Amino acid sequence: MIDVQAIGPDDWKAWRELRLAALEEAPFAFGSQLADWIDAPEERWRERLSVPGAYQVIVSLDGTPAGMAGGFPGADDTAELVSMWVAPAGRGKGVGNALMTAIEDWARGIGAGTLKLSVVPGNDPAHNLYLRHGYVDTDEPGDLMPDGVRRELVMAKPL
Repeated sequence: MIDVQAIGPDDWKAWRELRLAALEEAPFAFGSQLADWIDAPEERWRERLSVPGAYQVIVSLDGTPAGMAGGFPGADDTAELVSMWVAPAGRGKGVGNALMTAIEDWARGIGAGTLKLSVVPGNDPAHNLYLRHGYVDTDEPGDLMPDGVRRELVMAKPL
């Protein structure tokens, strides 16, 4: 069974566990590095989950946390999906779809007309998930990755 749970600052330990697992398992996929967060104090984790207007979710599969994602309000009528990750045990089992649906529903609920996200070129499973959900590649330059060379690929979907 898939369960989607909205979380806040008091859920920082669960978020921390998933975020550190994501940064360890897929370091190529995130702008942050494990070393940036591994020794972060509780206050930093709580702050990350306290951004005004943001929406954070954890998805559990049969009672075990299996994925996470966040949504942040953007400029004008946009919102942004960030920090999405599905644990290896949750891949191919609907966890990614549940995360996408939760963030898209939240974005519509705040009146966003477009939801944007960034994905690392070469992360084909994530890119394909986003394409299946109706996202298209944009011409916007994404942020630089930690290597200082590669840029994220920006995608968007009208809501």
